[in-house]
Amino acid sequence: MAGPFAFFGVFFAYPVVAIVGRGLTTGSAWQLGRVGAVLSRPDILGVLWFTTWQALASTVLTLLIALPGAYVFARFAFPGKQLLRAVVTVPFVLPTVVVGTAFLALLGRGGLLDELWGVRLDTTVWAILLAHVFFNYAVVVRTVGGLWSQLDPRQEEAARVLGAGRLAAWWRVTLPALAPAVAAAALMVFLFTFTSFGVVQILGGPGFATLEVEIYRQTAQLLDLPTAAVLTLVQFAAVGAILAVHAGTVRRRETALRLVDPEQTARRPRGTGQWALLGGVLVTVALLILLPLGVLVERSLDGPGGYGFAYYWALASVDASGGSFLVPPLEAIWNSLRYALVATAIAVVIGGLAAAALTRRAGRLVRGFDALLMLPLGVSAVTVGFGFLITLDKPPLDLRASWILVPLAQALVGVPFVVRTMLPVLRAVDGRLREAAAVLGASPLRVWREVDLPLVRRATLVAAGFAFAVSLGEFGATVFIARPDRPTLPVAVARLLGRPGELNYGQAMALSTVLMVVCAVSLLVLERIRTDRSGEF
Repeated sequence: MAGPFAFFGVFFAYPVVAIVGRGLTTGSAWQLGRVGAVLSRPDILGVLWFTTWQALASTVLTLLIALPGAYVFARFAFPGKQLLRAVVTVPFVLPTVVVGTAFLALLGRGGLLDELWGVRLDTTVWAILLAHVFFNYAVVVRTVGGLWSQLDPRQEEAARVLGAGRLAAWWRVTLPALAPAVAAAALMVFLFTFTSFGVVQILGGPGFATLEVEIYRQTAQLLDLPTAAVLTLVQFAAVGAILAVHAGTVRRRETALRLVDPEQTARRPRGTGQWALLGGVLVTVALLILLPLGVLVERSLDGPGGYGFAYYWALASVDASGGSFLVPPLEAIWNSLRYALVATAIAVVIGGLAAAALTRRAGRLVRGFDALLMLPLGVSAVTVGFGFLITLDKPPLDLRASWILVPLAQALVGVPFVVRTMLPVLRAVDGRLREAAAVLGASPLRVWREVDLPLVRRATLVAAGFAFAVSLGEFGATVFIARPDRPTLPVAVARLLGRPGELNYGQAMALSTVLMVVCAVSLLVLERIRTDRSGEF
């Protein structure tokens, strides 16, 4: 635990505490009265209300749309199922900037709906809700569908034999068994939408702001650190409560995961109703997931002279960006790949050590450490990024001018995915194998190398793939610390969208398409090497 604890202490807790402390102190005195002053402001209360109700609405809408898909993937066997499973997961690993850009191309000015029917939904809450469903569809399908596929269908059949109707059997037998997974998925969707940044920043316009967006505005645009610090504390408290409840649901779900082999529960659809359900899910995937991504690609090819690669060629020129960059936007691709590879290496090492520590006998300290590892998913990335700038500026950690600052911030987000991917596999390793190796004279290091590593090698590759995809798209912290001459892909897209002109818009679409393709390819590779279908990412 020492390595991960030191890493999170220096690169997460220290910057967050420092930025909050700077906002709530004057000299050496704490000004806690600022908390009440900020939270009584009507504009801040409006932000808190919007953040909460849009997260609730996004969660309910995602569950309603995705639960039929979870059932289809759990119970039906049909051609192309694994490919479709990968397709529905692509949005989850996409950067939120790309998600916002894709829906901007579909719903915004000059978008597909605007061209066909003159309808614009950008700067409306509907665009935000749809983008959130797009992003979180896979969370429900994977988490709920993973458990659903392991529930023995004979339990529900037995209830029907005893006289229960189809609905009653599902309500009394299947739903209680699924409840922990549904709760875990709902909490994760609520967490991701409660802390939404890139989607709201691009689609919400000036009229809508979540806590994360407001923290960015108060920090980067208004330089109001006291308000930003109070909002960070509010978000931290909310995220802590969500993660505490989520930890309980995960523990309840893990007790039900060892039921039956998922391969035994899937069968071909039977009857008109089941084929109609499969068809409805396929249509939903096509409209909700494939259409926005397809429109994004189409807009990137629709240049001033007709369809072609004009916007892609323009990425190689500094002048074409209209002064948005000190280097050609194309260099953002290389920068992002390099940063993501380094961040992945850091995340796998730190996350692997943390997962190994968490497999030992658990106490309160270990459970608290597990919760700490999840906090970067919900705590303001904007606060972390700005905290880097004001804390890592003195020896021996004077890193503000170093390129390593970006991978460190990205690794903070990658570590939770590494831990959640490796932990179930490590817990499944029979402890008697380690004990037998130790009795035969193997050192602890050799026990790990000879027993654990061969069993978790595949899970490590999957964890590295997810960490790479997530690091590639990190935006909240990177927007503060990426140097102007070394922008990342998400930062480059945001800069281009923030400038007027058809060329800048087209280049943003082109860069978003490149980022989407890289993330999608990474995910397809993961699907080929992934064997665990329990629903953990």
